[in-house]
Amino acid sequence: MMDIEDAWARVPGEAARWLHDMDPDHCYSGFEPLRRPDSVWLLHAMYAWEEGLVTTTHDDVHQSVTAAGLTDPAGEAPGDPGDVGDLLEGAIVTGTDLGRSGHPGTGWRRLRWRELARGFGEPVVPEGELPGNRCLRQGHPAGSWSAAIQPPAEGCLDRESWHRLIGVLLRHSPAGAGTRCLAYYCPLVTADWDDETVFAGRLGDAAALYDHPDMPSCPSDLWAEDRSWVVYCDWDLWGTKVVGPTALVDAVLADPDLEAVRLPWTR
Repeated sequence: MMDIEDAWARVPGEAARWLHDMDPDHCYSGFEPLRRPDSVWLLHAMYAWEEGLVTTTHDDVHQSVTAAGLTDPAGEAPGDPGDVGDLLEGAIVTGTDLGRSGHPGTGWRRLRWRELARGFGEPVVPEGELPGNRCLRQGHPAGSWSAAIQPPAEGCLDRESWHRLIGVLLRHSPAGAGTRCLAYYCPLVTADWDDETVFAGRLGDAAALYDHPDMPSCPSDLWAEDRSWVVYCDWDLWGTKVVGPTALVDAVLADPDLEAVRLPWTR
């Protein structure tokens, strides 16, 4: 089994300077690259319970469990500097995961954004918006999704789509698995606000980055050393942007296991 930490070596943060210069205002959550020359947004996967939807929400479930005294008391004791209990009191549990996600298992089916949007009679992504919590509002009008829906994860492409995307990148990179790549993790992922976290490795080893033992997420930015393509995953969004040649973008759009859209109003 490949050792991720051996395959991906830490390099000076200066390697991400060109991305910072392109998008200096978003270094905390990831750098959004400009079209180079084309771009597409991958929509993070969501899932529905096969037996049908319910009106009970994720927040309803949380409130019931809390009222029954079944919540996990693990964490800082009240009064500790890290205690956030008071801050979270009254917060709505939306059902949205932050970071890594994947197929929930038996009994769940893939629910495409297009399927849900069509049922609601609304666009997949409203004009002028990015894939995030302002999308598919009729699916979570009060903030929390139906407990029979596993909504898109925030901040990280789902596991299955990440592996599928790496396969597309391999086919559209002349050096294939040997393509030299760099991976940047933003401070909201690393909690390191002093130094940029950048790793260097091979595209053939990029699928394994999804499970880097020191990170809760896929890279915020992954790019070929020659900058011919960039993958951008903002910690605050439900979508992952891929920029590069039109042939690559068309391949992402055509892949049956990926759900992707062009958003012409984005950078």
